Amino acid sequence: MLTVETRHAVHPEHAKGMDTAALRAHFLGQGLFAPGEIRLIYTHYDRFSLGGAVPAGGSLTLDKVAQSGTDSFLDRREMGIVNIGETGTVSAAGETYRLNCGDVLYLGMGSGAVTFEGAGRFYITSAPAHRALPSRLVTVADCVKLQLGAPETANKRTIQQFIHPQVMQSCQLILGYTTLEQGSVWNTIPSHIHDRRMEAYLYWGMEETTRVLHLMGEPQETRHLFVANEDAVISPSWSVHSGAGIGAYSFIWAMAGDNVDFTDMDVIQPKDLM
Repeated sequence: MLTVETRHAVHPEHAKGMDTAALRAHFLGQGLFAPGEIRLIYTHYDRFSLGGAVPAGGSLTLDKVAQSGTDSFLDRREMGIVNIGETGTVSAAGETYRLNCGDVLYLGMGSGAVTFEGAGRFYITSAPAHRALPSRLVTVADCVKLQLGAPETANKRTIQQFIHPQVMQSCQLILGYTTLEQGSVWNTIPSHIHDRRMEAYLYWGMEETTRVLHLMGEPQETRHLFVANEDAVISPSWSVHSGAGIGAYSFIWAMAGDNVDFTDMDVIQPKDLM
């Protein structure tokens, strides 16, 4: 079963007047992981799409998505898949890939139908592509790791880069995830915006009672979303994206836009946030 929700782009002036319910309706993705289903959100932010596939021991195939206007979803798109569950497989273009928890699969443009099987919980990201690049499985052992932050600022964290120029080629999709160390709560501090790219966060690895206070909005017009495990946040290019968690958590970040320079951002110091 496939369901697709469309999210239209929101102007920052419009976002200033939104109440909590409206902010959540436009920028928060919930319930993406349902057994026996593929659920997608097709956004008008750089035509980025995100969602979940949970085969639950069976088989699910993602092929035609009406919103893309093509015979198969990947005819003019690339895809990044993260397994956040138990071991499962993904098959495309005649190849089958085995993904353990935390592994990432990149599928290039033209890969055709994508089939998910096994016990995995597969987080799906996709962006338009301009050329076909080789598909590649990037395991946890293959990624590039960065250690950032410090205990005294409560943001000591490990960044793991998977679909990234230092690891492999993609058209515009960049993907990795960040894990906070014990006792650290703040992610992505100092905060930033990147006018040439949108970004999406998927929070995962959280206990049922854990919540993250996710900050969004223009730097001088910040808003917030309280998010739970496996909630996703859609972050427009004009919005900051950082937050603090109650309990352990990780988040998968994925970006699409004009370039793949990970450091292409405008840093906003905490003293300049309002």
